[in-house]
Amino acid sequence: MSRLRILTWHVHGNYLWYLSQIDHDIFLPVKAGVEGYGGRGTTFPFSSSVRDIPAEHVKQCTFDCVIFQSRRNYEQDQFEILNTEQQKLPRIYIEHDPPQEHPTDTRHWVDDPDVLLVHVTAFNQLMWNSGRTLTRVIEHGIVIRKNVCYTGELPRGVVVVNHLKQRGRRLGCDVFERVEPEVPLDLVGMASEEMGGLGEIFPPCLPEFIARYRFFFNPIRYTSLGLAVCEAMMIGLPIIGLATTEMVTTVQNGVNGYLDTNVDNLIPIMNWLIANPGEAQRLGAEARRYAQERFHISRFVQAWEKTLDDVVELSAHASTAWAAT
Repeated sequence: MSRLRILTWHVHGNYLWYLSQIDHDIFLPVKAGVEGYGGRGTTFPFSSSVRDIPAEHVKQCTFDCVIFQSRRNYEQDQFEILNTEQQKLPRIYIEHDPPQEHPTDTRHWVDDPDVLLVHVTAFNQLMWNSGRTLTRVIEHGIVIRKNVCYTGELPRGVVVVNHLKQRGRRLGCDVFERVEPEVPLDLVGMASEEMGGLGEIFPPCLPEFIARYRFFFNPIRYTSLGLAVCEAMMIGLPIIGLATTEMVTTVQNGVNGYLDTNVDNLIPIMNWLIANPGEAQRLGAEARRYAQERFHISRFVQAWEKTLDDVVELSAHASTAWAAT
């Protein structure tokens, strides 16, 4: 397949960094002071294949595919910056989350059989009512620098959640508050200082930062499988969390971590890992092995390049063929 010119928005920076590993050119519209229009920014070391483009120039450019990553992109942004012909290009919507209203009966706002709805987990695909919109699952792919590996030297657990206090029960604010008095934990992420945390860690530096901790604790009740969980596993941290969502397909008790729906059962396990670094290292090594199989970047890139090939090459009349592949 020839090199494609893809237009998307800078939404979910870590995911965009991993997506940029594909062998195509990604263009990011830039508009000062508008959410999603920040362009490349300075946070991630994007290659020259990721390029900024002034939003007002988009209509004069040629693209092969448009990727939406938020409801605003799909319902508002495309009609503001794309011309009529660009709005008919092959289109993909990446859904990063499960439904946040009713967990099983919420209808997805993309209602178009000529748009491919890509879910990042099978759980998300299962829970959304996608109607007539065709769907596919492409699970996360992770890149970790080779010199970053688990040490577990700190007898503490680490929690990575942005704006935990603001996001409340869904992200497990109360779960963290229940556990933190009984288990030594450090909270990192945007606005984590509001809950006594350490603040935001520059995303490219996060894997090296958390590698020192004994285990990774994920207090989240209901969301997609977080990239921070996948990154922690790829480094070699054992994972402790709630037995909900896609987590139950990712962590196996006594093998690469522990899950439970009863938080009280997780507290002694975390303290046991603090007291037994050798057991934490054993679980972490298995977490790393599992992550290398399931979340390897080459699998992610291959899945995305095949999907892009499908949506660009096949006509709308043949779209049911690529939905099933």
